[in-house]
Amino acid sequence: MTTEIDSISDITHAQLLPRYVRISGNLYGAVFTLMKIVPARHILRAALARGDLGPDTLIVETTSGTFGLALAMEAALLERRLVLVSDPVIDVGLHRRLRDLGARVEICSEPAEVGGFQEARLRRVAEIRASHPDTFCPEQYSNPDNPRSYAVVAEEMLRRLGRVDCVIGPVGSGGSMCGTVRTLREHNPQVRAIGVDTHQSVLFGHPDGPRTLRGLGNSLMPPNLDHTVFDEVHWCGAGEAHAATRALHREHALFQGPTSGAAFQVARWWAERNPDARCVVMLPDEGHRYQETTYNDAWLAEQSLAGADLSVKPREVAAPELAVGTWDWFPWARRSFEDVMGEGR
Repeated sequence: MTTEIDSISDITHAQLLPRYVRISGNLYGAVFTLMKIVPARHILRAALARGDLGPDTLIVETTSGTFGLALAMEAALLERRLVLVSDPVIDVGLHRRLRDLGARVEICSEPAEVGGFQEARLRRVAEIRASHPDTFCPEQYSNPDNPRSYAVVAEEMLRRLGRVDCVIGPVGSGGSMCGTVRTLREHNPQVRAIGVDTHQSVLFGHPDGPRTLRGLGNSLMPPNLDHTVFDEVHWCGAGEAHAATRALHREHALFQGPTSGAAFQVARWWAERNPDARCVVMLPDEGHRYQETTYNDAWLAEQSLAGADLSVKPREVAAPELAVGTWDWFPWARRSFEDVMGEGR
């Protein structure tokens, strides 16, 4: 009997690539267990190969979500120490899991006046690094290895689907959408990119503000976000995203988190309007972390997020700053931030 036992690797390698499922006639889902494993594994392994991650090197990073989990998994496998700087929004289950994986988690209790908790976290990372002689920071927002890591996702997407005309996905650091689409356009420059953001995120021209929908959007502009990649940008409300997440589970048995729901909401609408285009929606992580929130009817009611109408269509706006509804979209048309918003913004 022939086996492939020598090809079996560790858990982050096993979960690196998504499963592909057909959601509707021309819409396919790239279903990740934990999408942030892609950049976390690539960044740490590249640092190891360069000699930047020695046996005594302390890994330090800022995170409130799944990138931290992916780093903790990889650091445990590499037997490296890890400090993660987060803020009060981190959920209890994730916090416990990070500690179980051996990470030290520090919580910034107060936001910075400009840049909010993300700026406060970055300052604390700098303090920790200054007090240790040997550190490495993955810097997911600025490290070019983040978008570069998604080349393997794009190549597998083409291998599985043959042709891709449009990719729809949430935007946070900019890594997944920019890296995947850039590689796809090496094969076909006409591939369209639809970015999914949320209101009061600075990524596509909104002023920073409190966001109830976590996992996408940002309070600071990440250098890895290449605005010229995007053909359209959609801003989704939290209620619609949670409702779409539940619909994705109910109708397609895909148990994912709310960033997946936001992307699915946009992708379903776009695919229906473009029936000849082969569309792929990026579904970043599974729903286990969200059973007390997205999948909890009582929590949704308490947060006034229940009962969102999924039959609502997006409203096209003439400028990003006019996107103030529950679901808005703007034809970004592969322009730079300065070209769309004006110099000095």
